[in-house]
Amino acid sequence: MSAALLVIDVQQSFEHRPFWSTVDLPAYQANQLALIDACAAAAIPVVNILHVSPEGVFAKASGWVWPMQFLRHQPAATFEKGVHNALTDSGLLAWLAARHIKRLIISGMRTEQCCETTARVGADLGFAIEFVTDATLTFAMQGPDGRYYSASEIQARTELVLAQRFARLWTTAALCATLQANPNALETCHA
Repeated sequence: MSAALLVIDVQQSFEHRPFWSTVDLPAYQANQLALIDACAAAAIPVVNILHVSPEGVFAKASGWVWPMQFLRHQPAATFEKGVHNALTDSGLLAWLAARHIKRLIISGMRTEQCCETTARVGADLGFAIEFVTDATLTFAMQGPDGRYYSASEIQARTELVLAQRFARLWTTAALCATLQANPNALETCHA
């Protein structure tokens, strides 16, 4: 299959940010692990992406630019990025091209930031994008106008702007069931 699962920014750096919350973490962890297992069983390579910044908790010097401890898989490759999308500065594009991978399954942290940006850039670059919203994690935020947005509202907004424009949306359960029934199903099923 010409697909890869991207596990974006699931790294210890987030645990040291002021907005870090474990409220939605158990459900996210279960979905992320199920998705990794389903892709591995379908012979879809799992690729880790780590965000690296010059300073702060995303700097290598912080000691926190490592996958979160709940991740137990051995990735096919690991790439580091310094921008919001996983494709343009990480070396991932060349790796995908060398393997003739044309379809990206998006998971990781944060839903509306690096996951959504990777989906948009990937679609613009010609990849078919499978966005597994419940295998992404984000956190509540306050907008510039003072309005509070819950994590679920942010995820719903990401689904709204990606659907039928940049990505096909999935739940973890639906994508895992599809892959289990037929590992090549992504190539032929419709949104």
